Amino acid sequence: MADDQNFDLIIVGGGPGGYVAAIRAAQLKLKVAVVEGKHLGGICLNWGCIPTKALLRSSEINHLLHHLDEFGFKADNITFDLEKIVKRSRAVAKQLTSGVTHLLKKNKVTVFDGFGKLAGAGKLDVAKDGKKIATLTAKNIILATGARPRQIPGIEVDGKLIWSYFEAMVPTELPKSLLIIGSGAIGIEFASFYQNLGARVTVVEMLDRILPVEDAEVSAFARKAFEKQGIEIFTSATVKGVEKGDASVTVTLEAAGKEQKITAERVISAVGIVGNTENLGLEGTGVKVERTHVVVDGYGRTGEPGIYAIGDLAGPPWLAHKASHEGVICVEAIAGLNPHPLEPGNIPGCTYARPQIASVGLTEQKAKESGYEARVGRFPFIGNGKAIAMGEPEGFIKTIFDAKTGELLGAHMIGAEVTEMIQGFVIARTLETTEKELMETVFPHPTVSEAMHESVLDAYGQVIHF
Repeated sequence: MADDQNFDLIIVGGGPGGYVAAIRAAQLKLKVAVVEGKHLGGICLNWGCIPTKALLRSSEINHLLHHLDEFGFKADNITFDLEKIVKRSRAVAKQLTSGVTHLLKKNKVTVFDGFGKLAGAGKLDVAKDGKKIATLTAKNIILATGARPRQIPGIEVDGKLIWSYFEAMVPTELPKSLLIIGSGAIGIEFASFYQNLGARVTVVEMLDRILPVEDAEVSAFARKAFEKQGIEIFTSATVKGVEKGDASVTVTLEAAGKEQKITAERVISAVGIVGNTENLGLEGTGVKVERTHVVVDGYGRTGEPGIYAIGDLAGPPWLAHKASHEGVICVEAIAGLNPHPLEPGNIPGCTYARPQIASVGLTEQKAKESGYEARVGRFPFIGNGKAIAMGEPEGFIKTIFDAKTGELLGAHMIGAEVTEMIQGFVIARTLETTEKELMETVFPHPTVSEAMHESVLDAYGQVIHF
């Protein structure tokens, strides 16, 4: 076997899990190859986390421009160029993808442009466009092939009238009306983007509340905020049928025991993802797949020696930062270090809508179901000077503690800039901080982060400004 085909570690997939794992492995002096047949940076950099935030930034600016009078400004005939908005989003993605290419080259990681398939113990075949490129060997192989949008029978994405997030990120024209199936982070972010640009948006959720993984109080507050903006929301709703027209889709819903028809120019399907487990050569190996995701332990190990899996392929939560952290843990374990296994309860979740939502740890309901005696604190943004000065007085922060030990069980936020602030509580949980340390921490004034402090104080009857 030629030396340029023999590695210490091969990583199949160059997304936020794969490329971070490759860089960490290179830092640990391993000879590393990354096999990626589409685009370095994966879905996150190219079609997810980053370009959607660029789109949302444009839509937020559009919202502000139409509320200038509140800040003492006046402007007439405010318009936007959708083509330029999309073009900027794609340029941001391209810039960051180029950065990943540079980082891998800087760390002397060999990149193969193709798709990898296991070919026996320690072997991986790489092919592109049906042609075999190489056979690589390595003692350890990490699978980081990610996931794709889930298709609903009868509501399959056609790219024209029914969109996945791919099509929703590159519209050639703004639909006047839009129906979104699914109210997780992806569905809600697109609802916020299109509503802020002037589309009439309807959100349909099968469960009894939107943003179902969030704390119930946050979900309820978010629903009121979105409905106030003009978004129509149906919960406990089932899509019974879809009828396509020439330029619109009529969706039959069943909600509250009644059927109704809603016609929209476009439908976005945002109902979860499916792991990319196909064509990896898993047959005949000890790798176990459940519900389209590879089963792993806290270090990314599968049931097959030398084969690991990380990121969306390895199951929830389906977040880029989880994938990156898993990649580091996995590589450090391979290298013989002693990393801490992944702690899912310390992984923050963020939704970049208007208002933003962020959380970490247990919801109040989950805390009680887990047997904790919970102490709960809340603080509204209307009591925070910086939030009022920013013109963002709507929102709140909720903290949940174990009444017996003072452990921070969970933190939940909705409002301006909360996706930036949640990391404070993530650090607190990682350090196993109690309410005492948080109370004794000095928060800068005036900042929205002071609401974090006040929420902790409220849990113990010491709130100052409300």
